[in-house]
Amino acid sequence: MIHWCGTGLSAIPGLRKLIQDGKPVTVWNRTIDKAQEAVGDLTDAIRAFDIEALEAELQPGDVVVSMLPGDWHVPLAELAIAKGAHFVSSSYIAPEMKALDAKARDAGVALVNEVGLDPGLDHLMAHALVADYRKSKGYAPDNHLSFLSYCGGVPKHANAFRYKFSWSPLGVLKALRSPSRSIRHYEELKVARPWDAITSYSAPLQTPETFEVYPNRDSLPFIEDYRFDPSWTVKNFVRGTLRLNGWAEAWTPVFREIETLSGPEGDARLKEMSDQFWAQHAYDEGEPDRVVLCVSLKAEKDGTPVYHKTWAMDAWGDARGTAMARLVSQTVALAVEAVLDREIPAGVHPAPHDPKLVNRWLTELEHLAQHLALVDHLK
Repeated sequence: MIHWCGTGLSAIPGLRKLIQDGKPVTVWNRTIDKAQEAVGDLTDAIRAFDIEALEAELQPGDVVVSMLPGDWHVPLAELAIAKGAHFVSSSYIAPEMKALDAKARDAGVALVNEVGLDPGLDHLMAHALVADYRKSKGYAPDNHLSFLSYCGGVPKHANAFRYKFSWSPLGVLKALRSPSRSIRHYEELKVARPWDAITSYSAPLQTPETFEVYPNRDSLPFIEDYRFDPSWTVKNFVRGTLRLNGWAEAWTPVFREIETLSGPEGDARLKEMSDQFWAQHAYDEGEPDRVVLCVSLKAEKDGTPVYHKTWAMDAWGDARGTAMARLVSQTVALAVEAVLDREIPAGVHPAPHDPKLVNRWLTELEHLAQHLALVDHLK
């Protein structure tokens, strides 16, 4: 049995696919009416979310899917371990989640995270590129490597604010207060404020397009996660956020205010700003969103590129719903199926690096995005 917890805006397409494919799914949501509105035409297995009620129904071998706020992930993962069940979420692996690895292995259950869009699909593209590079004619242990991964949800039809919100803006505002670490020209780059490190990036889409980009979170642990050899020389390595050109200028007043905020009063003001932006810059009913994701690996020898490829994806909302929801939730659904098929081992894991799963999931992505291409810049 699949216990899918949460029917927010980013959860629906993947949930509907699992139900339509005949998978046994119980849907748990704090508001039953919203869950019925989302999937009531497909199933009546809808319950009011309560962790004790879930515990009573959870059986060994079941899969718990958390599309709830991040605070719920670890408690649900701990419950899954206790009941001999598996766990799937699209969120980053928090230290508290990582600490459950030994318990999960002992229990023989998989706790799979980072299987959404970003993180998720970006990981698959990175693994595919590294595997491809290792097999390429340009491979050499002493090459100098540059890796970049930029992802962003942007409006399909640009507005003056250069951004629109699919859900509460609070997460975006909080992220602007988060420092980042990356590697730029062989040196660690620490950035306290994203707007201090905005650069321009030319995305190799069907019609090449430039975007504003900046580092996000801590990129450095992903050097190991993406199976870079410890002996490789890393020139550049960044995982970052992508925005429409003009975003930095349009958001300058926001940056200036965020710089002044701290403590409980600052948090309260962030909430006010979030409510204001939600009222002013939310997507209209039926308005298409857009997601752009580019993941690139370049190897140089004596300053000359010997390998340079980029996975470039462009997707937008259509009759199937928003691009963001489609890409996040259907990747989660693929992870659920892989767990049920015992294709992911016990323990805490991010998106898989197994070539069989990577290739299969990227093939599925071709149906979810309007444009997906592996660009060889040296041809």
